[in-house]
Amino acid sequence: MRTVYIDRRDADLDVEGAVLVVRIAGARVQDLPLGPLERIVLRGPGRLSTRLLAALHERDIGLLVLGARSGAPLARLLGPPHADVRRRVAQIRQLDDPVARARLAGRVVQAKIAAQRRLLHELLEADHGDRRALLSAHEQLGELGARAELPLALDLLLGLEGAAGAAYFAGLRTAFAPALGFEGRNRRPPRDPVNVVLSLGYTLLHHEAVRAAHMAGLDPMLGALHAPAPGRESLACDLVEPLRSHVDRLAVALFHDRTLRADQFRRDGVACRLGKAGRAAFYAAWEDRQPALARLLDRTARGLARALLPDTADPP
Repeated sequence: MRTVYIDRRDADLDVEGAVLVVRIAGARVQDLPLGPLERIVLRGPGRLSTRLLAALHERDIGLLVLGARSGAPLARLLGPPHADVRRRVAQIRQLDDPVARARLAGRVVQAKIAAQRRLLHELLEADHGDRRALLSAHEQLGELGARAELPLALDLLLGLEGAAGAAYFAGLRTAFAPALGFEGRNRRPPRDPVNVVLSLGYTLLHHEAVRAAHMAGLDPMLGALHAPAPGRESLACDLVEPLRSHVDRLAVALFHDRTLRADQFRRDGVACRLGKAGRAAFYAAWEDRQPALARLLDRTARGLARALLPDTADPP
């Protein structure tokens, strides 16, 4: 088990030796060895001992704390960063150059569109969704992807990405049952079951991207496609963009095979919420895919570090 998901109110987490101890209302409910762990995801109000935080930091075990109702990230622990601060200096210099920044942003947009197009092709092959809508989206993405290969200014790349997203979701939405009410991307809060799942998946993926950038010696806040903004981990956003379709693919599979169903969700004002049993099903499915995605993010972040400062880069 690489990840522990703790989704219980008032969980009390501590460490004894090399064992994670979970208590609920004072009762010891779970003992887990820290050795195999790579991350802990805690949702809802809980308590963590300082001993546990120190042990997680020492062992490079990540921690992500999510809000009980919204599932939004509240806090994270990443472990020690890469020791060579020159990587961050090189990153700042590179991304301060408008031409270099636009070139890196173009690669992100190209990779994202290519990944979206692959998923639409898979849906066409599997006959999941409206064929005409999927074909139209697939063709539009092909044209937009070709334009993204040209040397373009950042504002034009952002326009291309937006157009690609609109075309992509116009096709993707037909892969879900109409009863789910999925018409396209919405968030803060997500207002239908599909968007709830997408938001949760993107949140977990973003945490992996922050950690990958951090461990590679890069600043997660300083990206190319995403402009620096207070509180936004822009480089992590860049790293995530080409991999979002993996979350989309998982969402299609979970609803198609009825691992997730509409009755596992509830309304909370304008927001839609996924119940605890549904979240457990999602976490189990996510855990099957997470290691491969984490490796992709690690390789991408380390590849960027090598490109920025080759003489200090780790082996591939």
